[in-house]
Amino acid sequence: MASTASDLTDSAALDWQREDGLVPYRDALAVMDRRNRAIAAGEARELAWLLEHPPVYTAGTSADPAELTDPRFEVVEAGRGGRYTYHGPGQRVGYLMLNLAKRGKDVRCFVHAIEGWVIDTLADFGVAAWRAEGRVGIWCADSDGREAKIGAIGVRVRRWVTMHGFSVNLDPDLSHFGGIVPCGIEEFGVTSLARLGKSVSNAQWDAALMARADDFLGALETARQKACRS
Repeated sequence: MASTASDLTDSAALDWQREDGLVPYRDALAVMDRRNRAIAAGEARELAWLLEHPPVYTAGTSADPAELTDPRFEVVEAGRGGRYTYHGPGQRVGYLMLNLAKRGKDVRCFVHAIEGWVIDTLADFGVAAWRAEGRVGIWCADSDGREAKIGAIGVRVRRWVTMHGFSVNLDPDLSHFGGIVPCGIEEFGVTSLARLGKSVSNAQWDAALMARADDFLGALETARQKACRS
């Protein structure tokens, strides 16, 4: 059965999975791989998965070995786009396995919609964040007033089904980012909600994010319909 417009903008049409414990990064890759194949085959529903990892550095397809300056944690080839990033406790990760074959087949729009989703959710906690031209991710003013990265985005699309997604720094150990040049950008720092004076639990973040999921899906649908009319 074909999806209706209301299905495509209703977050209840997705499976949602929340983890309270730490999920090893390689285990998450295996889960995403299986779910991607099942969704592409029409054997599973789309999935939004919210979790945290033990400390790990992940290498995207554009990773430059020179930007791995201190490999103090395990380094894993992620298969997603982008360069090196860090995941660890205190950072909430959102993995999205969505079928872009029915959502417009526009990866750029998908990334833009994720950015808007995270920006709007951060605003719910009193943090003004923004996109930056030429720099994928989520940016804000740090506690010292300088621009810093609070959220990262890296995606992969296979058979028009997405994998990976985004991460937001709630209260990680920011010194752990010191082993890499995060996302290949040396001139800007990394911050967190806690560093900005915002105490936000995983449960609070997840609830706020899920409350705005319909808007995220609506943005994808609006772009799909616009492309169909052009």
